[in-house]
Amino acid sequence: MIKKTLYFGSPAYLSCKNEQLIVDFKEEQLELSFFMTDEDNEWIERYKSHTPSPSGDSPRRVESSTLSRGRHNIPIEDIGVIIIDHWGISLSHFLLSSLLENNTAVIVCSKAHLPSGLLLNLDSNTLQGEKFKCQIEASEPLKKQLWQQTVQAKIKNQAGLLIIKGIKADNMLKWAKDVKSGDPDNLEARAANYYWKTIFPENIDFYRSRTGPSPNALLNYGYAILRAITARSLAGSGLLPTLGIHHHNKYNAYALADDVMEPFRPFVDKIVCEITSDGKENEELTPQIKKRLLEISTRDITIDGEKSPLMVGMQRTTASLTKCYEGNQRKILYPEFNQHT
Repeated sequence: MIKKTLYFGSPAYLSCKNEQLIVDFKEEQLELSFFMTDEDNEWIERYKSHTPSPSGDSPRRVESSTLSRGRHNIPIEDIGVIIIDHWGISLSHFLLSSLLENNTAVIVCSKAHLPSGLLLNLDSNTLQGEKFKCQIEASEPLKKQLWQQTVQAKIKNQAGLLIIKGIKADNMLKWAKDVKSGDPDNLEARAANYYWKTIFPENIDFYRSRTGPSPNALLNYGYAILRAITARSLAGSGLLPTLGIHHHNKYNAYALADDVMEPFRPFVDKIVCEITSDGKENEELTPQIKKRLLEISTRDITIDGEKSPLMVGMQRTTASLTKCYEGNQRKILYPEFNQHT
């Protein structure tokens, strides 16, 4: 089932009753953004049966509603990610517990309106103990091979975005092909250096840094949402988000999420490129820009020839990683960036 991404940016009291998220707004009007439409049920059936839509594409799944003061109900089972971005929002303990039981990722934003915390279910897979054991006992050669696949997929997708933008990327494709087990030549960094120098218009004096100039703030926000989606899928697949393939900083609670999300980053980059295509710096994370970045969960991606929303595709990727740890599969299923993405 395709899950909703909910964003709350106005004062409200959030509680739970009868497996429903109860939203009690404190203001006369506010905008609640979520990403899924009634057309999804039809699309889900097509996806399960591998039947293409009449137009060849999945329907648009972005919806925005302005709701009046009062109570509104949303089934908890429909929610995949919830973002809390206002000091005037309060939540009941029972709601938090219910959301986590549903494997909903709960993101809390800072006073700067940037994601600063993430809550995940600690018991979201019935065979979690066995899967943890396989993950912990994974050999170094296996982890190096998995990292090789990850870097190759990331560089190919970066090259794909550059090609769509009309930028030469033959060197990127060659670097992707030359990546060895464990990436000892650090081709990931070499590719990133070229990628960030060429992806944005010349009038944007850009360098990639968490605290760097615009549009770094947009990238940071989009990556934070992507990280939450990845961590949620890893937990649902019975894996420890903390135990990475390559990332291993002792202070990083989501090292594996940071590994797995690498090939998905260009999908965030594409949204940011669309936002900055007018040449403006877009330094502020306005509600309109946040809304566009939140679309990442429903952006179509292609994995192994099959198209699906990113949140669905991410679950396929993390499930394939679990099979690699268990010895039942040798390759992680990562998305392929193409002109129809």
